[in-house]
Amino acid sequence: MNAIGEKNILVSITTAHNSDWRAKIKEAAELGIATCALFPTDIGYDERKECYRTLEKSPIRACPMVHLRHDTRPEEIDYLVKRYRTQAFNVHCRTEYPLAYDLSKYARRLFVENVYHVLKESELKRYGGVCLDFAHLENDRRRIKSRYAVMRKTFDSHKIGCNHISAVIKNTLINSEGHTHHDRHHYENLREFDYLARYPERYFSDFCALELENTLSEQLGTKDYNIKLLNNRWQRRRPFSG
Repeated sequence: MNAIGEKNILVSITTAHNSDWRAKIKEAAELGIATCALFPTDIGYDERKECYRTLEKSPIRACPMVHLRHDTRPEEIDYLVKRYRTQAFNVHCRTEYPLAYDLSKYARRLFVENVYHVLKESELKRYGGVCLDFAHLENDRRRIKSRYAVMRKTFDSHKIGCNHISAVIKNTLINSEGHTHHDRHHYENLREFDYLARYPERYFSDFCALELENTLSEQLGTKDYNIKLLNNRWQRRRPFSG
């Protein structure tokens, strides 16, 4: 990738407890957004069906990347591929969230996300490669150097099929599971994305989804900022800062 552009960074409809997916779909209609990533990871099957029905009434015509929940059914993937031309799905590793259904039909489109575990080679062989979450990787760089070194080797030797981009702050946070981290899914200052500039072009895929609870209008501002940030960095050909 010689440059990152409009098609590479995707605004997202997220479904976390602080993110109103219905409001986001309504906002997509107001803004005329036709392409986005979809994160139905915090809603169950019945609510996902409602989400899909609501999407059908919106201007959204493509969801190139979708973050699957562990209980996603094969027919949901069939639907997303046919209706929204989804090309990349990300899953969590089996240690965290074992898949409830056999999704092997789409194994080459499934990419395993780096979260709090080193990704096992045996599992990666089952799928199409990795989903590189930059904020999670930055957490490792700042807090767990050994895991960071292992993950870098993994990313250098496996296909990166999609990415997540979240905000990273200086202060340490603690999540509900007791993990310390610096990332969050709601940004307040655009400088919270400056950490991305330390990573090389090869780590960025065709589908870089903003994993943010911010409004779509705010996400569009983030998108523009990151495009300029990364292209300026790559044009200067700064070495990977490691």
